[in-house]
Amino acid sequence: MKYFLFVFILCTSLVGNAQQANAKHNPVINQDFPDPTVILAPDGKYYAYATNGRHDGKLNNIQLASSTDLFNWTYIGDALPQKASWASTTQNYWAPHVLYDEGIKQYVMFYCAKSDDTTYGMCIGVAFATKPTGPFVDKGSPLMKGKDFKVLDPMAMVDPKTKKKIMYWGSDFAPISVSELTDDWKEIKPGTKAIEVIATNKEKLYDKLVEGAWVDYYDDQYYLYYSGNNCCGDNANYAVMVARADNAFGPFTRLGETRANSSSVILAKDDAWTAPGHNSIVHDKDGNAWMAYHANFKREADASKAEKKNKYVRRVMCIQPVVYKNGWPVVEKKY
Repeated sequence: MKYFLFVFILCTSLVGNAQQANAKHNPVINQDFPDPTVILAPDGKYYAYATNGRHDGKLNNIQLASSTDLFNWTYIGDALPQKASWASTTQNYWAPHVLYDEGIKQYVMFYCAKSDDTTYGMCIGVAFATKPTGPFVDKGSPLMKGKDFKVLDPMAMVDPKTKKKIMYWGSDFAPISVSELTDDWKEIKPGTKAIEVIATNKEKLYDKLVEGAWVDYYDDQYYLYYSGNNCCGDNANYAVMVARADNAFGPFTRLGETRANSSSVILAKDDAWTAPGHNSIVHDKDGNAWMAYHANFKREADASKAEKKNKYVRRVMCIQPVVYKNGWPVVEKKY
């Protein structure tokens, strides 16, 4: 009897441990992995790209990881191992966005980097690869040049309605804008002008500075997710907001314009996390929407694998499901 009781307890313990090992929880990448873009590639795997960071002592320009289920990730390395010729002296490689262009059979990466030409600050580059793991190779010159941090945080897409190739971008206390690109993604389309789609200082909280645009096309609407205020450091105060439009170029209506509290925030700090933001939206193999974003551990003791002493480099990657209700996205905090 004792033997059978022992076996029962052992089996129960093993099942419990297995369930715990397979449990879904945040962070899904428990190391510095800021500004994440997550995509579902044609090969059936998910790939995550992030701002420069260290892994096992190696500094990678654009961090890269892969997963089969969005919760268990394998760190791969550097998606852009060779720095761009126009940004060869910097280690400021930030905010990558990657898409797959079926027409040219290539993966296209947009990213920010600090120019070697001191006339400019952060610029937007574009690089290409035949595989989601890279290596991505820069086109040889910036796609867009800017002063300070105005030209930042690119997110590109093929407009589902017009099939135009477009890119959202912007930060440094300036509006978020959208620009039309050439068919090869390599230039701003001649004769076109950037259109401002999200202005600053429209709400009491989080929009003195706006950045990190991401557009999800759902039910014939363009949902523009963006983050605001201060992403990093001791006084990090960051959140995700949203606006929507019938047209990729706007005009966009902020969620706050439809709410009694006038707030467009859909993801903010809570008891466990602070400064969540700079998100991407990925639709899984079943069509469900997920928000990937970075956040800081609220309690110093929880930052187990992140670099505890430097709060600029402990933005870990988290993920939550998103559902659209009454015409607006809702982040369901389940994990």
